[in-house]
Formats: sequence, C-alpha cells, structure tokens
Amino acid sequence: MKLQKIRRSAGAGIAVLALTATFAACSSEDDEPKSGSDDTSSDTSDSPMAEGAAADTFGPGCSAIPTSGKGSFDGMVKDPVATAASNNPLLSTLVTAVTSIDGLADTLNGAEALTVFAPYNDAFAEIPAKDLNGLVMEGKEKGDQSTLYKILAHHVLGANDKADAVVGKQDTLVGDQLTISGDAESGMTVSDGTVTANVLCGNIPTANATVYVIDKVLTGVK
Repeated sequence: MKLQKIRRSAGAGIAVLALTATFAACSSEDDEPKSGSDDTSSDTSDSPMAEGAAADTFGPGCSAIPTSGKGSFDGMVKDPVATAASNNPLLSTLVTAVTSIDGLADTLNGAEALTVFAPYNDAFAEIPAKDLNGLVMEGKEKGDQSTLYKILAHHVLGANDKADAVVGKQDTLVGDQLTISGDAESGMTVSDGTVTANVLCGNIPTANATVYVIDKVLTGVK
C-alpha cells in the first residue's frame, strides 16, 4: 500500500533521522503533558501573549510545547511536517515509528498538504513495549506493506485542515475514515470507531501540514 493521495513537491527530499532506539526507550515522562498537571492547564490560544505561529493553537497541552527553538510553534512552522515533528520532544516516539519505515518521512515532507493527528509519547507508552518493538521491526522489514505503516497512515488526512474545516468524517490516507468532533473552544476529539482520542494541542502549523497532538494511538485499522 502506498500513500496514493499525496502529491509531492518538486525537489523535496529531506534526510530522515536514524532509528537509534526502540519505542520503549523513547517515552520520557519529563517532557510530556500530564492530565490535570500544572504544565497543561493553560491553553496557549487563550493567552494574550499568543502570537505568530501560536496564535491559532488551542488545547490543554499547548503549554508543554517548547517556547523557543526548532520544536516551538515558531520553529515548527518553518519545516515540513516530519522534520518539524522530529524537533518536538513530545513526538519522539512517533518520529521513531515514522523513520523505521524507509522513505516515509521524505514522503510526508514532500507532500503539498496534510493534516496529521500525532500521538504524543505517553500514548505509545500505553501499548506493551513488546508489541511496539515488533511493529517497528516489521516496519523496517516490510515498509509500506507493514501494519505499522497502515497505523501511521491512519492518522493522516490528504488536506491541510484547520480546526474549523477538519470537523466531521474525514478520509485517511489508508482509505478509512476518522470522525472529528468539537471545536477549539470546547475541546476536540478524533475517533476511528474503536479508539477516541482527545486533542491535546491543535492547529499547530508546519510548512506543509496542520498537526493535532493527541493522547491516544488510533489503532482501529481494518
């Protein structure tokens, strides 16, 4: 299976990160938003200081995004989505998954427009390490024919949708659907019919995509 709906930009081809650790080693409790913690209690979009790339972001986890550097809102907006995610400490496990599949990061970086629902590190930590490591190994061996590839493509839409456009039933790049509910003010969820995830921080802009950091891995791939 290939990401047939993605249109590549000419000249795209950014080197991907090497896979240097297993899923189990990627999750760090020090850099992730926790439900009910002080670190995630404020919504970036509610702050009068929010400006630039952070101006339209929303959600209780936005305060956990770095305030400066390449992993910040202003840093991520300058890079295509796979590169932007690789600079954000909340998404290191997701990046390990993407880079275990040869060429996938380049494909995502080369797309003209995407929406990515990006599970943060603790979302992957809910899955047994043995299972996660097995998915990574299969991804390295089978590439776009692997279960991991299908799971990752299940989190991606072939259009660059902000919160006001993404609500409703949306087709994913694996050929199934996600249902997005709510809004920036009341909170947003995304469901595949099996798993429902909360949006921790939404409307994060990158050079070619909008990212929504979510608290669950959507594993309902048929």
